Amino acid sequence: MIDIQLLSAVLAGIGILLFLILYFKIQAFLALLMASISVGLMAGMEPVIIMNSIKTGMGNTLGFVATVVGLGAIFGAILEQSGAAGALANFFLDKLGEKKAPWAMTITGFVIAIPVFFDVAFIILIPLVYSLQRTSGKSLLLFAIPLLAGLAATHSFIPPTPGPVAVADILGADLGLVILFGFIVGIPAVILSGPILAKKLTSKTFISAPPLEVTDENSTPPPNLFVILSIIAIPIVLIVLNTISKTWLEMGALKSWLGFFGHPFTALILANLLAWYFLGIKNGFSKEALSEMSTKSLAPAGIIILLTGAGGVFKQVLMDTGTGKMLADAFAENLSSPFIFAFVMAALMRIVQGSATVAMITSAGMTAAIIASSDLSSPQLALLVIAIASGATVLSHVNDSGFWLINRYLGLSVKQTFRSWTVMTTLLGISGFIITLALAYFV
Repeated sequence: MIDIQLLSAVLAGIGILLFLILYFKIQAFLALLMASISVGLMAGMEPVIIMNSIKTGMGNTLGFVATVVGLGAIFGAILEQSGAAGALANFFLDKLGEKKAPWAMTITGFVIAIPVFFDVAFIILIPLVYSLQRTSGKSLLLFAIPLLAGLAATHSFIPPTPGPVAVADILGADLGLVILFGFIVGIPAVILSGPILAKKLTSKTFISAPPLEVTDENSTPPPNLFVILSIIAIPIVLIVLNTISKTWLEMGALKSWLGFFGHPFTALILANLLAWYFLGIKNGFSKEALSEMSTKSLAPAGIIILLTGAGGVFKQVLMDTGTGKMLADAFAENLSSPFIFAFVMAALMRIVQGSATVAMITSAGMTAAIIASSDLSSPQLALLVIAIASGATVLSHVNDSGFWLINRYLGLSVKQTFRSWTVMTTLLGISGFIITLALAYFV
């Protein structure tokens, strides 16, 4: 039975959150905390209990997420500064050739966004997109859209990128399964929204690269390709092996050691050490330079960590007020309900306030509250993470900083940005959700 007071409290809380972010421009971390307190008060919680919910929600969430996001940020910074991203892009282009350059850019984006933040990876690789346009004489969108689709898909669907890591932790999903399903869902979705969409867009729109600017070339030689691919693959493979061992191996030494090395903490520490030595020290970087770039990488990571903690607070308040159980009962009629709820909430938050991270974390908190007493299987929980990520990907528009980043670097008008970037993100999110929903009935 729907409790009108609880439902009103949740709706008012979401309204307060959006009002604080959109009108007062209050930082999302602070806005989430204020919205959580508002929900608690309007739902009739004792003020002291609300403070305990904040402490519990923040603490339970950050124990895992803070470590993984921090390690991932340092790992990505070393890959970025060492020239590994550009070396990978050139490798795929050499192997596939200019005729298949859109596919090469898709693969490049898909691989590089695993360790490197979306906007950083895009800025690193955009000169390569410019070069391809100048050489081929074809529209810039033919190469940019596949790259952006690859970057966006991995950034949203595949840990250890911060978004899916945060959502997986809030929902209690297995990270290895999230990685597996991220690849299964992401690959067809990115093909559809990348090379296939780009071909259709460029038949109607020609965009040229900006005038060539001569810059000083970096004298540091690019790292070895086998080393780069190995270092990126090692944490992913270890985490997935750990997930597989939980199901298929009997308790013993092998399972124990796989659990140790396949834990995201250990896997990412190992990846950082390998990157530090093989991409840093052996590539001519000083220890001081590596230390500085690692420290700088933690600044953007800190924002994501605090946002995730605030999302955990929102979830905890919803559970402590009993709102989670009430919503769970309302959405318990069939399997598709929590997936549709998760996708729609993430999409609405994304459309209204712009930030994919805020959309993912807020909707994850609400979804976690409604599935707290459900019997979803481990694979279904992992797919629920992908459903939220899909919703938070759709319809990037003028209130999203990514919209203006793409607009500026590709030299597009606002209308052209809507017709390319916004269409791409919407197609990626919707196709990802359709595949996710289909998979949920077979796992």
